[in-house]
Amino acid sequence: MITGCAPRPGPEVLNPTFASVPGARIVTVYVATTRARGAPEGNDFTTGRAAALNFAAFRISVPPGHRPGEIEWPQGPADPATSFATVQQITLDRTTFERRVVAAGRSIGGRKVGVYVHGYNRSFQEALFRLAQMTADADVSGVPILFAWPSEAKVTGYVADKEAVTYSRDGLADLLTLLARDLAAGRITVLAHSMGGWLTMEALRQLRLAGKGAVIDRLDVVLAAPDIDVDVFRAQVAVIGPLSPPLTVLVSRDDVALSVSSQIGGQRPRVGALDVDDPRVQEAAVRANVEIVDISSLTTSDPLRHDRYAGLAALYPRLAAAPKDGAGGDLRRAGAFVFDAVGTTLSSPFTLAGGALAGE
Repeated sequence: MITGCAPRPGPEVLNPTFASVPGARIVTVYVATTRARGAPEGNDFTTGRAAALNFAAFRISVPPGHRPGEIEWPQGPADPATSFATVQQITLDRTTFERRVVAAGRSIGGRKVGVYVHGYNRSFQEALFRLAQMTADADVSGVPILFAWPSEAKVTGYVADKEAVTYSRDGLADLLTLLARDLAAGRITVLAHSMGGWLTMEALRQLRLAGKGAVIDRLDVVLAAPDIDVDVFRAQVAVIGPLSPPLTVLVSRDDVALSVSSQIGGQRPRVGALDVDDPRVQEAAVRANVEIVDISSLTTSDPLRHDRYAGLAALYPRLAAAPKDGAGGDLRRAGAFVFDAVGTTLSSPFTLAGGALAGE
């Protein structure tokens, strides 16, 4: 009932149009996924679980009249003049994926690689087009990589999705290790949304326990509306240890999806809905070297108010142009903060978050 009756895009939006129009922006998104392929040489990824990572690349056309923060889904056959459209899709093996990502990173200085980990109830095509939207809106060159796990893409699939992210921990740890090995000169930004935040924290915990601290040291991590039990998060942070720069958590107190998740979890509070005005939250953030930022001031078309993070990419050019020594000073430190969507001062939590959305 809460999600309404709007139709969701099907896998047909991945069919290449082989067309382009003047003024459209083409975004290349690389994919590493624990989803199984429907056919050995195809990119029709299913809800099945792959025995090893599958790789692909998609070129997505963003229409000239694109509205920041939105995805213009095609109504019928994709028209690059008015909607997002798949221009090309390529099946890759591990070696080719690695070689192409490294080459793309070097072409832009080797320092702009970002990994997006989607959340619960998301189809492959929804996650793919969301990353294309954020990359285009941020208007910063980078190498965007989607880590896609086999979500059922159903409201009723919460338990199945939790099992799927648990299954995918090895895959995400594998991807981050691969990128850290081959991109020795640059940082890797990870932006994880909702249940993808739990998956990311578990992968980091796994890397730490495996003695792969060098991989963790290469990461800038942003969790957007993380669907993580507060006590579980505290235990994860204790094992992972402090990150530099600090782990950034984007929260909203009015997030309906996390409220429902809390009810499913026996009324246990979720990290993505923390109250930054609570002195206990402020103290815990400093003690754990975590940066918690309330983004409730951002507008969203999502009735669940769970996707506010997607609008940050559109603000990135304005934030990046703002003086770093203005009112508010440098907030790149552990603690709890509130983002003023109207202001123009660039505070460091959103230097990091904006870079994550842009793949910087």
